[in-house]
Amino acid sequence: MVTVTVEGLSVALGKRTVVRDASFTVSPGTLTGIVGPNGAGKSTLARAMLALVSAQGRVLVDDADAATMPRAELARRIAYLPQGQTLHWPLTVERLVGLGRLPHLAPMSRLGEADAAAIERAMDRADVLPLRHRIATELSGGERARVLLARALAVEAPALIADEPLASLDPGHQIDVMELLGEEARAGRTVVAVLHDLTMAARYCDRIILIDGGRIVADGAPGVVLTADNLRAVYGIEVRIEEHDGRPAIVPLGRSR
Repeated sequence: MVTVTVEGLSVALGKRTVVRDASFTVSPGTLTGIVGPNGAGKSTLARAMLALVSAQGRVLVDDADAATMPRAELARRIAYLPQGQTLHWPLTVERLVGLGRLPHLAPMSRLGEADAAAIERAMDRADVLPLRHRIATELSGGERARVLLARALAVEAPALIADEPLASLDPGHQIDVMELLGEEARAGRTVVAVLHDLTMAARYCDRIILIDGGRIVADGAPGVVLTADNLRAVYGIEVRIEEHDGRPAIVPLGRSR
């Protein structure tokens, strides 16, 4: 199990500050959604949590500073699903998913039986076993998204950060992915997902962090964060909030006037 603590994190890209003084802790057994409008800093925050961009402040993985951890060790502790990744090499799906095992391998070593079993489990979980012999560059956008999720799952890390894991997926597979992320959290993993679909975030996440202009403006349970007032202030929209199985369902009505 891994606890990730963000302390006073700020990120500047060029002359623009994209993330401003973010502080929070994500813990095992919790699915945390990061939401906010385009350009709010969600993806940059996710990358900063993995020390992939230069930042002020600290990110602690348990008690270790992510910025000074060896990259392979950090990759073993936190799996990462980036958004919109382009595939350049004509690998089979099975080989692409197998790249998720690289943090566990010594230099010049080969995949072993334990790695093969992890790859099989990941492909099964992401529903891509029927695609295993297909060439990844020939897949549809939705198929490719599920394969990249399988690669992240193949790491079998105690924490997972997924940046827009629902992009390019049809509604059925969106539900599948959110249920899978919830299962990962209930199994004791620390799961963070950057999301645009507010109803999906409200229905499946245990906690929501709402970001606007690089700042955290609300943090808590979905029903506390995703209020009509907050969504009007952050997104400039009017919504109707209904309840389904004790969770908010958000229906956009139009732009605020």
